[in-house]
Amino acid sequence: MHGLRRLGGALALMAGSAFVTAGQALAQAPRPWQMGLQDPSSPVAHGIQDLHTLVLWIITIITIFVAALLGWVMYRFNATRNPVPSRTSHNTLLEVAWTVVPVLILVVIAIPSFRLVYFEDRTKEADLTIKVTGHQWYWEYNYPDNGNVDFNSMYDEAKLQPGQLRLLDVDNPLVLPAGKNIRILTNSADVIHSFYIPSFGVQRYAVPGRTIETWVRADKPGQYYGECNQICGTNHSYMPISIKVVTPEEFAAWVQEAKTKFAADAPSTAQPSRLAAVEAASAQAQQ
Repeated sequence: MHGLRRLGGALALMAGSAFVTAGQALAQAPRPWQMGLQDPSSPVAHGIQDLHTLVLWIITIITIFVAALLGWVMYRFNATRNPVPSRTSHNTLLEVAWTVVPVLILVVIAIPSFRLVYFEDRTKEADLTIKVTGHQWYWEYNYPDNGNVDFNSMYDEAKLQPGQLRLLDVDNPLVLPAGKNIRILTNSADVIHSFYIPSFGVQRYAVPGRTIETWVRADKPGQYYGECNQICGTNHSYMPISIKVVTPEEFAAWVQEAKTKFAADAPSTAQPSRLAAVEAASAQAQQ
């Protein structure tokens, strides 16, 4: 009997460890049946989660209060207990209360909301600038502070490697150094796109003829994923964002390698082949 208990405990411990390990491995990516926010991995994302928690508590308390109030009214003031209805038509104190209290609640929500909006808008002291340009249907990344390295990043289902995530992994991920303030400038070459990375708390539109700024500071190295969340055409779903965050030393080494790797890339010649690959992958998935 004791042996069976030990065996059961060991199996439970192994299952729990496997569950935790799997959760850590997918910490920066969406999980099946996930209901909450992705784990925050930047100061902005932490601020968004804190605001979300605050608002959730407020609306939960309001919902419970209103439900309890309705229950009390149904019990106390039904036709059986009050065969003769009240003639009360005005109560100054009650009317002031139900006007002032909602205003105070909105102020409590508005103050941290406005602070967060300004906080995520831009960084005063950027260590690095990245230019992000949306195309139908891939992303172009440019590093003006690092020799003007420029490359395209696209999804090609036919070239997925074992272990890579469908509709999330790309051929050339955006590489960023951990712990650095990174200015992001978004733009578009055709239609409106949206640069969205949930675990970073980053969501900025990419609008033709307009440059929009935001910033990010990744807490730690790892792989992070996002999507274009603005419907931008037939292959909108084939426009993921993959970000590889590395140490500053690894980033410096990658920059030197990237200057050679992407030096011969010509966007004018690369775009048709990339577009054809995306359309082929889309047609294959629809079949």
